[in-house]
Amino acid sequence: MRIGDNKKVGLFLAITFGLSWTMAMVYWLVGGSTNTASTPYFIMTITFMFTPMISALLVQKLIFKQDIRKSLGVNFKWNRWWTIAWLLPLVIALATMGVGLLFPSVSFSLGMEGMFDRFEGLLTPEQMDEMRNMELPVHPFFITLIQGLIAALTINAVAGFGEELGWRGILYESLKHKGFWRMSLIIGLIWGIWHAPIILMGHNYPENPITGIFMMIAFCILFSPIFTLIREKSGSVIAASILHGGINALGGTAIMLLKGGNELLIGLTGLAGFTVLIIFNIMILIYLNKSNKLKTN
Repeated sequence: MRIGDNKKVGLFLAITFGLSWTMAMVYWLVGGSTNTASTPYFIMTITFMFTPMISALLVQKLIFKQDIRKSLGVNFKWNRWWTIAWLLPLVIALATMGVGLLFPSVSFSLGMEGMFDRFEGLLTPEQMDEMRNMELPVHPFFITLIQGLIAALTINAVAGFGEELGWRGILYESLKHKGFWRMSLIIGLIWGIWHAPIILMGHNYPENPITGIFMMIAFCILFSPIFTLIREKSGSVIAASILHGGINALGGTAIMLLKGGNELLIGLTGLAGFTVLIIFNIMILIYLNKSNKLKTN
């Protein structure tokens, strides 16, 4: 790693982890709710998401006094990779649901009994009754898909930018000389470890918080090459933010129609999701090899 990049990455990581982990620790020490459906927890996790962006701005602009938009890829020039970034989360979620159905303990549930079971401990009996008796013109699954696609381009992309200016902004620019796969591994590892405090509080893996830390690290490492490819081909951290927003908005659809299994097996952050991500990584490897061969011929 080059000296300037080494210092920049070190400062970025120190500020990012210092801000986010301290905030999470204080929240836990004062007895903040760890119910993922509660408003205080929602506010804490949203704030947590923006710490990489805050750190990137501090390091890039105030400490190193360098340009932000051009250097960190903040541009809005749309190309086909933006469209891929927008639709890919839906493809991954649907593929993950399909893989989840291959597990012996998992079955398809159009009535969403599995989803209701998962919400049982998070919502009040009244809220559960309201959810079960809700009358909609079309199946909630399709409404969720439409809302997710809209959110991926709007509010969820903004929240995704809170992380991506750090991961696929300052880290991408500082580590890209290491090569596609090595850079993706390093960023994915950092990204996964960063989640540790909220995973311990029950985020993503409420029944397995300790195992969940290692599962999240694996998830981020497996997803990192996809983000790197989108960042590289789109030329923009905004496209990566749309991908991130889409994953957050549409990830739940991977388990919405499934009954059975558990959080370590089904869903994007379970073994079903890992299987899909491994397949996508193989596809990326083939794609990059073909692209390199075309360049050398």
